[in-house]
Parts: sequence; C-alpha cells; structure tokens
Amino acid sequence: MSEEKKNEVEKQEEERKSSEVAKTVFKYVLGVVLLGLGIGAIIGLWEAVWILIKGCIGPFLVLAGVITIAIARE
Repeated sequence: MSEEKKNEVEKQEEERKSSEVAKTVFKYVLGVVLLGLGIGAIIGLWEAVWILIKGCIGPFLVLAGVITIAIARE
C-alpha cells in the first residue's frame, strides 16, 4: 500500500514538472514571437518612432533636472 502511494506521488510530481516545462517553453516561444513583432514594428514604422524619440527628449531632460534638484535639496 505504501509503495503504491509513493508511485502515485512520484507520478504526480513528474506530471507537475512536465507541465511546468511546457509552460516555460510556451513563455519563451511567446517572448521570441513578441520580440520579433516589436522589432518588425520599429523597423516598419521607423519615421514615427524617430518622431516619438525626438519628442520625448525634452520631457526626459525636464524630469532629469527636477530629480537632480530634488536630490540636491536633501
């Protein structure tokens, strides 16, 4: 009886590990697909991306200045 329980527990443990491996593989595949789509979107929409980058430079510098002043005041 005890041997049967051990076998059953081992079987459940193997099933759990295999499902974790399947989830991990799925996450990696999904990550690679999303990465490829993101790179494709950046390349395809480069003009819009460049406008966005140029438009964010000003607010970024303002935030950097505010943070620097806040740190200096302390």
